[in-house]
Amino acid sequence: MRSVTYAMLLLLLLLFVAAAVVYPRLPAQVASHWNAAGDVDGTMPRFWGAFLLPVIAAAALGLLLLVPRLDPLRENIAKFRPYYDGFLIVFLLFLLYLEGLILAWNLGITFSFIVWLVPAFAILFYAVGVLAGHAQRNWTIGIRTPWTISDEKVWARTHRLGGKLFKAAAILTLPGMLLPNYAILFVLVPVVVVALVCVVYSYVIYRREHPDGAAPRPSRKSGKRV
Repeated sequence: MRSVTYAMLLLLLLLFVAAAVVYPRLPAQVASHWNAAGDVDGTMPRFWGAFLLPVIAAAALGLLLLVPRLDPLRENIAKFRPYYDGFLIVFLLFLLYLEGLILAWNLGITFSFIVWLVPAFAILFYAVGVLAGHAQRNWTIGIRTPWTISDEKVWARTHRLGGKLFKAAAILTLPGMLLPNYAILFVLVPVVVVALVCVVYSYVIYRREHPDGAAPRPSRKSGKRV
């Protein structure tokens, strides 16, 4: 087993350990959801309030580690696997941080939940940008539209742009820390705009490459970057 996999499992274990250590001190009903204003608008029983996120993290990690083995273009994933593994580490750290915020709130520590989430989302978006900028064509990881999947050149150009835009979105998220009433907008709007731009851009580039409308059949081979 690779050392990076051990690091992932260690982070997953920390999620469960944190929940177990704090569990006896949690209230019977645990705050589990906050609205855009940062007010609690959902609770759940203590057990699930403590352990739901670690369980979700375990399931997500298992799926994300399985994906590279099942993808028909898994040889392409192997070429950017260090960046994929790096993203998984950041993803687990994000969940560990989120679990820490949930537990701290339910221990009686008062703070603006959404504001404290902003920097975590900024780091996560930046990690998405790094991954996108290095991803080679495959069926499961990256900006997957009918046009990127169908054409190597469209994939490469879309992901180069997407990588830069997601990094920019990460920076645009940060002002939400200073404007609590609008923090959720600073988190959501940039990443939604980036996603829409990437979809439209992939279509435009595809039409330029194939003005006659002929669509190449998606190949299960090759992974040469354009």
